[in-house]
Amino acid sequence: MSARVLLLRGINVGGKNKVPMADLRALLTDLGHTGVSTHLNSGNAIFTPTSATATDEALTVEVEQSIKDRLGLDIGCLIVTHDDLTALIAANPLPEAESEPSRFLVTFLSGPVDPTLFAAIDPTTHLPDRFAAGERAIYQWSPEGVRNSKLTHTYLAKKLNVRVATARNWNTVLALRDKSA
Repeated sequence: MSARVLLLRGINVGGKNKVPMADLRALLTDLGHTGVSTHLNSGNAIFTPTSATATDEALTVEVEQSIKDRLGLDIGCLIVTHDDLTALIAANPLPEAESEPSRFLVTFLSGPVDPTLFAAIDPTTHLPDRFAAGERAIYQWSPEGVRNSKLTHTYLAKKLNVRVATARNWNTVLALRDKSA
């Protein structure tokens, strides 16, 4: 059974939706998963599912419900694999942004990018940011810093009509790929 990477949306930011990483590790372990570890304090976990037949969708529902039951928080999450991350990195349409990994984000989406909805996002209203669509992700380079960008995960989720969108910087994406191998 291959490892999964769990990405929680919007936790431990500005004192809201606090989820201690020790609690997240305990939650995943109590669900019976093995090899549980976390990366940083922003809702990244690596684990091996207990069942070889468990779908990523079923695992997502299980984790979201457990967080709600144990911590009283309604937190959206996504699950990706090492292969998903490897493919996402290889498909990077903004390779020049890799030299500034803290200003280069990947927003992971719970569904595929609808080309019509993506085309409706006017790039001129987001300058100097540059962004491009992947299969289930938006690559975003914010040369003036991500804190100044209006291309937030909330904005992208709404514009692209997906349930969950959560962003990670390039260094985190690379680290999660490496740790999930």
